[in-house]
Amino acid sequence: METVNFEPLLNTEESATLLGGMHTKTLQRMARRGEIAGYQIAHRWYFLASELDAWFKSRLNSGSQSIRMNGGN
Repeated sequence: METVNFEPLLNTEESATLLGGMHTKTLQRMARRGEIAGYQIAHRWYFLASELDAWFKSRLNSGSQSIRMNGGN
């Protein structure tokens, strides 16, 4: 029998922090629009770190989107 490992879901706050301090409302709005993968369960948004990482890397590799990071000079 194959062992299945599940990736834990991150809440909006954890996910926004992982993305460099993105505002939680921005992240939720992007998920609602389908711009970023997210899962709404009982009126709360959850995200997978692997999907956030893939989205972030795709933005870094694409010249079409700019990414602003908080906390930099």
